[in-house]
Amino acid sequence: MVAHVLRLRLAMMLGALRGDRDHVLRRAVGLFVLIAGTVFAAVNVVALADSDRLTTAVVTVLAGSAVTLGFAIAPPVTASVDPLDPRRFAVICPEPRPLAAALLAAGFFSVPVVVVVVLAVSLAVAWTAHGAPVGGSIVSIVLGVTTCVLLARVSLALGALVRRPRQSRELIGVYLVAVLVVVVPVGIFLGSLEWRGAVPSQLVSAAEVLGWTPVGAAWNIAVAPTAGAAAASVVVALATVALLAAAWFVLVRVLLTTTPRPFTVRERAGLGWFALLPGTPGGAVAARSLSYWFRDRRYVVNVVVVPIAAVLTTLPLIVAGVPVEYAVLLPAPIIALFLGWLPHNDLAYDSTALWMHIASGVRGLSDRLGRLVPVVLIALPLLAIAIPLAVAVHGRWAFAPALVGVCAALFLSGLGLSSIASVVAPYAVSRPGDSPFQQPQRTGSGGVASQALVMIGALLAASPAIWFAWQAVASDTADAFAALWAGLGAGVVVLLVGVAVGAAQFERRGTRLMEFAEAT
Repeated sequence: MVAHVLRLRLAMMLGALRGDRDHVLRRAVGLFVLIAGTVFAAVNVVALADSDRLTTAVVTVLAGSAVTLGFAIAPPVTASVDPLDPRRFAVICPEPRPLAAALLAAGFFSVPVVVVVVLAVSLAVAWTAHGAPVGGSIVSIVLGVTTCVLLARVSLALGALVRRPRQSRELIGVYLVAVLVVVVPVGIFLGSLEWRGAVPSQLVSAAEVLGWTPVGAAWNIAVAPTAGAAAASVVVALATVALLAAAWFVLVRVLLTTTPRPFTVRERAGLGWFALLPGTPGGAVAARSLSYWFRDRRYVVNVVVVPIAAVLTTLPLIVAGVPVEYAVLLPAPIIALFLGWLPHNDLAYDSTALWMHIASGVRGLSDRLGRLVPVVLIALPLLAIAIPLAVAVHGRWAFAPALVGVCAALFLSGLGLSSIASVVAPYAVSRPGDSPFQQPQRTGSGGVASQALVMIGALLAASPAIWFAWQAVASDTADAFAALWAGLGAGVVVLLVGVAVGAAQFERRGTRLMEFAEAT
């Protein structure tokens, strides 16, 4: 079977160069550009032999980690279809294990893998010039390439389990959010570094950390500073390969014994987020909330105002004489606080549509979690941009964990408390279709109290993280990690407790909530 699958794979690769003249011309030009780019990159990689050992090690680990991660995320982002999908062999009733082994071997025969092998061999030339053992270089290349192939196989298999017949614009939006969350912070980090003829210490630290992770361990073997570090990287790389191989064999068995769900009807129905998210009560609530958050002017105005207001708060501080490097640390926590605060009255924005949740018997936990999905999807890219920008202007990347901890505490605590407030103390808001700046008359101060309590509660929950962050700014950056863990711990605890309490209150106060919706 292995020989047959390999011949099939090679035939498919050669078949890409067949067809009409225009198709062959485009493929030939693309292949020429790829070969030229690979040769150019290989020449520059070999030139690392003239650099110092530290530069070569940092470039190797960072570039290898980026390439390895690319093999994992490229298939879902590009919506790639696996030409050797295990389900295509189901008609001949193969045994899962031999088929998985054959398809894994065929995975090494692809253009991206060939490019990686060429560049890895070029890196090995530079490693050898700096005294790396030949055996270590071979082990590094083999484990690195194997990890890339396994990640691609697993990613394609997972995509085959959940892929729909065509990409929806909602799914593309989710992919863009994921790319923003990863690419923007890295780009800001690299752009803020000062090289001054040497590798920045931040990159050295990043390479050391990545050398202990599954994506970078294989590439750290040949360039590790000590034999002990190289042995540890070998252990991590072997464990990664073993786990990915086990996952691949399990996924092949699942694919051969699972009937794909018929998504075609749902996609043609144009249900948007309802077609993308799981068909569960929580998924339905999340889909409806997402539709409102991205289409209702009342939500859109809130989302737009938050980052603008956060940035404007720095102007009075700068005018008052606060140094810019300290004033820029304020907008990110303000964004996190207000984004966590936004859902504190989300039930009121539903108006009479709330009856769908209550009449259908939706569990409180499904309602509470589903309503948090939109604000999380919006907050992630906003904070992924705001935090690195603030740290870059501040000038000390060692402070980044502290800022992440403060923002996490404010955001997660705000979500938890909002999950309670929206059920216990909803207040009237502008009705659907009205101007977002038109507010109805209210009797009493319940709305003001609920708004204030959510904000004050989030600030109190984040106070330990804020204290450690202040210490990190004023004196010792070692407190930055204390702020990180204190913020994450407090935020997660308040979120879990808030969602649980809000869920219980939603089920208990269903009648009162319906009366409120009808009255407003």
